[in-house]
Amino acid sequence: MLTHDEAVTTAHRLAAELEPGAIQRDRDGAAVIPHDALAALDASGLLGITIPAADGGPGLGPRTLAEVTRILAAADPAIAQVPQGHYLMIDILAVHGGADARKRLFADVLTGKRLGNALAERGGKHAQDLRTTITGGRLTGVKYYTTGALTSAWIAVSALSPEGRLVLAFVPRDAPGVTVDTDWDVIGQRATISGTATFRDVPVELVVDYASAYEVPQQLGARAQLVHTAIEAGIAGAALRDARAYLRSTARPSTEAIRAGHGSAAEDPHVRHRYGRLAARVRAAEALLESAAGTLDEIGLIPRSAEEAARGSLTVAAAKAFASEVAVDAGSEIFALCGTSAAASKWDLDRHWRNARTHSVHDPLDWKYAHIGAYELSDVLPPNHGQL
Repeated sequence: MLTHDEAVTTAHRLAAELEPGAIQRDRDGAAVIPHDALAALDASGLLGITIPAADGGPGLGPRTLAEVTRILAAADPAIAQVPQGHYLMIDILAVHGGADARKRLFADVLTGKRLGNALAERGGKHAQDLRTTITGGRLTGVKYYTTGALTSAWIAVSALSPEGRLVLAFVPRDAPGVTVDTDWDVIGQRATISGTATFRDVPVELVVDYASAYEVPQQLGARAQLVHTAIEAGIAGAALRDARAYLRSTARPSTEAIRAGHGSAAEDPHVRHRYGRLAARVRAAEALLESAAGTLDEIGLIPRSAEEAARGSLTVAAAKAFASEVAVDAGSEIFALCGTSAAASKWDLDRHWRNARTHSVHDPLDWKYAHIGAYELSDVLPPNHGQL
């Protein structure tokens, strides 16, 4: 059973395995399913780190999950995002899943089987305007942004019951009537292959009352957002790392720097200023991530009050908003630091900006700042949903 330190060590080892292929996976996009990278993830033992000890897992918390995710995201943020929904489903099952669902699904996860998600839909007023239904024990609907579903063992599908209540149906990936497409065509996070999943009259055995999760104070949304925060912090750190490597090994000083007597790009005082400023912001994003994870560890999966739930949500909201802005800035700033030659396609340094920009718009940052301001200025608690 993994400890925090063992999980972090495993994450570093897996990151070292993932990083050399990250550029090619980015270039391949959905045209080449990253089976090897995902098989390494599944075999790492990291999928089960948050399963409660009472259910046979190590029971590790947000601090471990955030650090593991950040490490993997610095190597390949697309692969790091694949299990984001997986960890959310573990949390949901831990609190709201029945004994049978927990026993079956957690046993599979602990042997390296991954849970995919199919929550969002297109065509409605918003992504959670659901048309997917369960009728007579059969699931029918179409989903998009199904990160991880393509190569998962199980897919968690949000749907409406015959009574119109929100539920989660867990169906085997290879069940009759399940089709997952590779129609994922975006500028970044390409290897997530978060395309369309179609469910046609799929038999359902395992159903969780998902609506009940948001009828009480909860930290499911905050913990899910913590993983997104860690992905952004990982992207920012990777951009800083690659800028440093390029400046020390490849970048040439500008003509102005040479005239001023600086023999290398790394000696240019303006480069040093920009790099130092960016490094400070990246470290601040990492510190906010660590602080938010610590807050969620302290609160636990079941908060004692609405106020405590709000504290967790707002702490993560601040970290997520800041890390997203820093990651996007770092992905752009790398070219101001390294110069024109760094824009050559062979380096694929633009992937950092593309990944950050694509992932950062998962949910609007302005609403996070607005909720923080409303609480700080007027004691208004944030909404009790999963996107804050």
